[in-house]
Amino acid sequence: MERSLRGNKKKIRMKLRYTTQAQIDIDITVGWYEKQRKGLGIEFLNSIDTTTNRILENPASYPQKHKDYRSALIRKFPFTVFYIAEETEVVVHAVFDNRQDPEKRP
Repeated sequence: MERSLRGNKKKIRMKLRYTTQAQIDIDITVGWYEKQRKGLGIEFLNSIDTTTNRILENPASYPQKHKDYRSALIRKFPFTVFYIAEETEVVVHAVFDNRQDPEKRP
């Protein structure tokens, strides 16, 4: 008799890592948004967290747009997270301002 393992599958949570460039992108943008309005930088960080959590849940669900990078739009802000899903971790390579020249993408 075959037994279904559907209910017994243990989902492995991927780790999240930011490259130095991605962290620089975030730091610059948070500073800029905070200068526009106090608390807006924190809203931006929260939006990044929401986006990266969605990515971690299903990294392959986002389109592969540029080279080996997948991309996920950040809600409420004109930015895209560019990442590569490796075996056990998601590596964020850039948090790209979509208002920039597309040639500057990672």
